[in-house]
Amino acid sequence: MDLRPIMTPSHYNRMVLSERPKTLANEQTLRKETVPFDLKPGLHEAVVKVIYNSIDPTQRIWMKDARSYFPPVQVGEVMRAVGLGVVVIPGPESSLKKGDYIAGTIGKSSGIHACRSYLLGFLGLQEYALVKDDKVNKFDIIPGTELIDFLGPLGLTAGLTAYIGLFDIAKIKAGETLVVSTAAGAVGSLVCQFAKKAGARVIGIVGSDEKARWVENELGADFVFNYKDPAWKEDFVKKVGYADAYFDNTGGDISAFIYTRMNTFGRVAFCGAISVYNSEDPAGLKNYLEIVMQRLTVQGFIIRLSIDHASKFEEATKQIAAWLADGSIKRKYHVVEGLENAAEAINLLFSGSNRGKVILAVADPEAKI
Repeated sequence: MDLRPIMTPSHYNRMVLSERPKTLANEQTLRKETVPFDLKPGLHEAVVKVIYNSIDPTQRIWMKDARSYFPPVQVGEVMRAVGLGVVVIPGPESSLKKGDYIAGTIGKSSGIHACRSYLLGFLGLQEYALVKDDKVNKFDIIPGTELIDFLGPLGLTAGLTAYIGLFDIAKIKAGETLVVSTAAGAVGSLVCQFAKKAGARVIGIVGSDEKARWVENELGADFVFNYKDPAWKEDFVKKVGYADAYFDNTGGDISAFIYTRMNTFGRVAFCGAISVYNSEDPAGLKNYLEIVMQRLTVQGFIIRLSIDHASKFEEATKQIAAWLADGSIKRKYHVVEGLENAAEAINLLFSGSNRGKVILAVADPEAKI
């Protein structure tokens, strides 16, 4: 038992939704609050110190007062975010322990050595969170990985989304052609690498020449197109022809074009539509008649903590962890420091100026509890 005294602050900071943005988030969207530290865990609960938050396009959806796969964040509430943290105060009969060691992992993999007790769940944009034992996942650092990887390749909103979307939804096979939009993003960059491992021909679509070089030269894509190049569609027709599967992260005009370049009985894994998240009245799908004419299968999907595709989490986690351990998967992070910069971090996703998976650093991962 860890009998060291628990050092907690008198106050802590959190970011609440101040108003619903019309377009991009701004300085009025999120408000920083400093509140007394009065978090007291009850039965099967614990207080967690937040270390990192995952910054994801879906957070812009949660800001809207509209139907979604989760209820919208209400004005005045702590802004929802997937987070990673360390237990500081376990409550009565909690299965979570304060301090350095835990017993399991997300995938319950074997051969994993123990480390500090980290948690992954909806912790929110705040320095401390009160959580229920059954709403978070304990894990150990896996050899060949870093703590931050559990919000990247080993995280729900990046690695598991890429793996399950590619293999279960797009059902990619060796020798097929896959198109990946937002191919340099947190999900898209992993999809490209996973698909190459599966023996597919990979076609990436990105928003800059720099990103195109990275996806082609470092991630191994066969062709990469910058959609800001006026000739990209013509080049696509000449170099690619038609595709068997499309991993769609963007929607909008890019997807409208790709729908015209799908083989008969092609599959579309519809992961997201970042091109329209900041619009109050987004345009509908264009060229949707191609779904009928080419008999396409189009499936939207969401990776959630406890329901959709959860039976695949262990398989996916083990495989991705193995690829990380042997060094065959590359990942890149764009870390933004400080809760007060959360809106700026979210906007990086829509300006395309991020360089890798966007992470908000809330606390020093090496600091003592």
